[in-house]
Parts: sequence; C-alpha cells; structure tokens
Amino acid sequence: MSQVAIQQITGSVPTRRRPKATLVVGAVLTGLVVLTAVVSLVWLPYPLADTSGGRLEGPGPLHPLGTDRLGRDLLSQLMAGARIALAVGTGSVALAALIGIAVGLVAAFARPWIDDTVSATLDVVIAFPVLLLAMLVVAVQGASLWSAILAVGLAMSAVVARLTRILARRVLQEQFVTAARTSGTSLLGVVFRHVLPNIAPTLAVSLALQFGGAVLAEASLSYLGLGAPPPNASWGRMLQEAQGTVLTAPVGAIAPGLAVVALVLGVNFLADGLRDLADPTRRRAR
Repeated sequence: MSQVAIQQITGSVPTRRRPKATLVVGAVLTGLVVLTAVVSLVWLPYPLADTSGGRLEGPGPLHPLGTDRLGRDLLSQLMAGARIALAVGTGSVALAALIGIAVGLVAAFARPWIDDTVSATLDVVIAFPVLLLAMLVVAVQGASLWSAILAVGLAMSAVVARLTRILARRVLQEQFVTAARTSGTSLLGVVFRHVLPNIAPTLAVSLALQFGGAVLAEASLSYLGLGAPPPNASWGRMLQEAQGTVLTAPVGAIAPGLAVVALVLGVNFLADGLRDLADPTRRRAR
C-alpha cells in the first residue's frame, strides 16, 4: 500500500469528495433553463404573435413541438416562458430577501414587546397560503409582470423574516458578539461584521428553495389569468390554454409542465447541494 493511501486512511491527507449527485443534477437542469432564457433574448424560431402555423399541428420539421389552437409555435412560447419564470423567480426572491431580512433583523435587535408583536404578525401572514396572498395583491395592482413579482415577493417575505429573526437571535447570544458590543462596536458594525456573515449560508439555501416556490406561484397565477398578460409567454398560461385540447394535442400541456418540473427540481436539488456545502456536519455525516 502506498504512503499516500495510508495517509488518506489515517486522515492525515484529506480525500477528495466527489460533487453530490443532486448538486450536479440541479446545476444541469437549472443551467439548461437559464441557457434557454438567454437564447430566447436574441433568437426565437417564430415571433410570439405569429399565427401562420396550422392549428394544433403535431411536432414536425417546421414546428419541433407543434402549434397551439391559434397556430402559434409552441417551442417559441416555451423558450420565452423561461424568461418570465426566471424573471419572476429572481425578482420575487430578491424582494422577499430585501424585506424579510430587514424585518427579521429589526425584530432580533428590538425590545421584547416589539419582537413579540412582529413575530405574531409574521405567524399570521405565514398562515395564509402564498398563492392566496399573491392573488390579493394582483387583484389590487392588476395583472402584469411587476404585479406577479410584487405579489410573490411580499407573500414570501414573512418566511424569510422569521428565519432571519431566529438565526440572528442565535448569533447575538454568542460570546464574540458580546465582546464586540463591549468593545464599542456600533449596531451596524455588529450587523454587517458578525450577524449577516454568519447567517448568510443558511439564508442563501432558504432563498434558493423559495425560488422554486416562486416559479410555481407564477405558473399558478398565469394559469388563473393573473400573471403577465399577452403577448408575454408564460408556462402557466400555456397549460391553461392547452387543457381543452390535451387529448388531441398533448404536447401543448406536456412541454410546459415538464419545463416547470425541471426548473423547480433543478433549483431544489441545487439548494440541497448548497446546504451540504454550507454545513460541514452534514458532509461528514454522509
């Protein structure tokens, strides 16, 4: 047995860990959707409003996925729908992070009665389904891409706020934070030097999981006619339009359904892999 092998067995030389399968699969699935969205910015097989194709044509050389009941190319809609899904997912998660982290930090540093009030309010908001809250916001603002981002982001911000509060209060009990406060470090210094760096890995994983929920919420809103209006393409609206012809032209429903599943699974697998990287104890357990 070679000396390197002996060292690896005894633990004196760290062994290389192969990337977790879920991390690789998640990166591939998410990367494919991102690549599709980027390509759709510069090229589409047909304009989204082009109805020159035959109604409900099957897959063929001119239309690889066929056409819908209006004669529009399904592949073009599917590619453009990736843009909407990523835009709503990224925008809503960014908004949820901005509001949720701010509220959570305020609750963690505030007096007990303020903390209790904020916590009770967050519990009430979290008790409502995300889709229901999003529908209420869209009903007030009107159906648009920005309304979908605002609705989903506000609905998810309560979950981020509660997690931030729990993590921040845990960090504030550590001795190094007490030492920093004793040495005269300002409140903002404690937040940006000690609290945020220590809670960032866990928050990043949670936000990645929230991204998948945002994609599902956007597809649900579009299915109900509350998402981005035409001519914007949306996977949820593609499903709604194809439900009446699913038996005669099943590709119209299967393609956007698989796209939603691929993106949500990809992001969830990616978050699971990131959680293992951020938590050394989980890596050792595996």
